[in-house]
Amino acid sequence: MNKDNQKQDKIVEMFDDIASTYDLANRVLSFGIDKQWRKKGCDKAYEILGVDKISQIVDVACGTGDLLLFWRDRAKNKSIEIDKFIGVDPSVGMLEVAKEKVDFASFIEAKAQELPIEDNSTDIISISYGIRNVVDRVEALNEFNRALKPNGMVVILEFTKQEKSGFISKITDFYMKKVLPTIGGLVSKNYEAYRYLPDSIEEFLTTEMLENELKEAGFEIKYVKPFSMGISTLLVAQKV
Repeated sequence: MNKDNQKQDKIVEMFDDIASTYDLANRVLSFGIDKQWRKKGCDKAYEILGVDKISQIVDVACGTGDLLLFWRDRAKNKSIEIDKFIGVDPSVGMLEVAKEKVDFASFIEAKAQELPIEDNSTDIISISYGIRNVVDRVEALNEFNRALKPNGMVVILEFTKQEKSGFISKITDFYMKKVLPTIGGLVSKNYEAYRYLPDSIEEFLTTEMLENELKEAGFEIKYVKPFSMGISTLLVAQKV
């Protein structure tokens, strides 16, 4: 097994371990604001796509299925009809929680870089707070492009690396490196998992670099929005 595969397996194992407390930790750590971020991502994709009937939405690294609920509810809010929802995740533990919570979707155990989805079959692919955990990220973005229909949308919500400058960045830095690992560790009883989070952001790309990777994979950037002092970023791109 090569180093990338070993690293990917270790990340999946960590998410298996924190699956049962993952939703609670997310709500506590984001003060519930992550709900607004998710709503914005869904609304913006529906707005740009501009249709009232969608055949398929695939949520990659779906975790406990949180974003699928938002896709369904925001579609109802806008009278958009959706035929099929699919959640994809390599973590069996996460999928077990998702299946209990989301009864309208089908779930597949798979990696983002090996999507078991037909070519040109999907209207929207989303990945929320999961792209930095994909070791072969470029491969995954190419997979998204392959599976999407022409003009299909990819929606990415992620903690992106910020340029360090000024007082605000010191506050966010303190929160991510000190507060988040402590609270996340208390809630999940897995301190290593929540120490991994700020480290993984530090090692990740800037928003601009992620935009460039999306363009290289055949997407046109349609919308970019930072949230909460730049802690989280929404990117919406369309298959060219």
